Formats: sequence, structure tokens, C-alpha cells
Amino acid sequence: MTMLSGGIVSGTPLDLHRATVRPEWIDYNGHMNVAYYLLAFDQATDAALDRLGLGKAYVERDERSLFVVDAHLTYAREVTEGAPLRFATYVLGADGKRLHLFHQMHHAEQGWLAATAEFMLLHVDLEQRRTCPFPEAVAAALAAQAAAHAVLPRPSQAGRAVGRLAPSD
Repeated sequence: MTMLSGGIVSGTPLDLHRATVRPEWIDYNGHMNVAYYLLAFDQATDAALDRLGLGKAYVERDERSLFVVDAHLTYAREVTEGAPLRFATYVLGADGKRLHLFHQMHHAEQGWLAATAEFMLLHVDLEQRRTCPFPEAVAAALAAQAAAHAVLPRPSQAGRAVGRLAPSD
């Protein structure tokens, strides 16, 4: 196995984040509001970046970070106040400047899928505010993790786009 800054390359989805649906996350429909799904997935992304050695310490040390440039969420089942959540994270791909992450949000006790999020992130030099290549060791570690996840079944929601309504007559 190859070592990453934050641990060993995993041949299973990364299991790094847990959350509980907070009262302030509930909307007038009695379930978690869309904004808080994105917040919870952003926290799962932070956990993944920490594991991959690209978290806060990396940003402070190297003055480089990752910015989300594309995001897609899908909803499978509503979650309500107090629901325990577990996140599974896949590294779907990485190249010289990009990282493609996919998260599944599950009910932590009952196991059913609640939602998914797919993110494309760009590596950015914070001083220049422009994209830049990953350091060689980071690129190799990301490629190793992506290769380990490439053998897993691809989540059916990955790569989906918002459908268009047919024009009405």
C-alpha cells in the first residue's frame, strides 16, 4: 500500500465523516434544508482533504488550496432532525491540477442512502489566485487513491447532470 500524507491508500470508500442533523438545519417542510446538505458534504470534503494531506495544515504551510468549481447533489431520501449521518467518499479521479470527489450520505444506523454529492476541485496557488500543479508526491498519492477506487463499482449517480424539461406545446 502507498502512504498518503494522512494515511494509507484505501481500496474501499473513505469513511471519514459523521454528522447529526441539527435542529437549525430543518426547514418548514420538516426535513433538512438543501443548504445544509451542501454544508454536510463540504465538511465531508474537508475530512477527505485532511486524509489526503491537502487540508488546513497544507494550506497554511504551502499557501495552496483546493477550490470547488463544479458541484452536483442528488437526493434519495429525506433526513430529519436528530438523524445520524455517515459519509462514504470516493476519489473518482485526479490529474495535475484537478481532484474529482464523490460522497454518499447514509443514515448511520439504518444504512439507507439519503443523498450524494459530486465535486470537481482545482488546485490553486493562494498568492496568485490561479490554478497550479499539485506537488509531485501529492499527485502520485492522489493517483494511487483514485486507482484504488477505480476498481470499485462506480456510484450510479456519478456523472449525472440536471435533466431538461421538454418544451411544452
